[in-house]
Amino acid sequence: MSNTLFISSKIENISIIESLVDQLSVEYSLGVDIYGNILVALLEAVTNSIMHGNKSNPEKKVKLTYSLSEEFIEFCISDEGEGFDFENIPDPTRPRNVEKPNGRGVFLMAHLTDELIYNKDNCEVIMRFKI
Repeated sequence: MSNTLFISSKIENISIIESLVDQLSVEYSLGVDIYGNILVALLEAVTNSIMHGNKSNPEKKVKLTYSLSEEFIEFCISDEGEGFDFENIPDPTRPRNVEKPNGRGVFLMAHLTDELIYNKDNCEVIMRFKI
């Protein structure tokens, strides 16, 4: 089963993603831990797509596709941006970066997912969570 959702790049549309995670949690009886991991990682990914990928341009869309298997729930988030160099993101745990207000999203996503894949050519990130 695979479903796709498109949202315009307005930060208030994050509430749509929150509702989706709530719905999936109830529908598939996700545990509290996995629910929290999915919620935080997905909100970070979509926020990054809205703000950094699409530059908060409401004319541009963020595409979210999700699917379930017996082992995983998978989310693919893509935007209309130019991509980014995910291999050279500053480590937010280093002393010089700790007090910066940005830069933790990718770090959180990497630590909350069971698998995180970046596809720079398609401006997309794939997140998998074991269920």
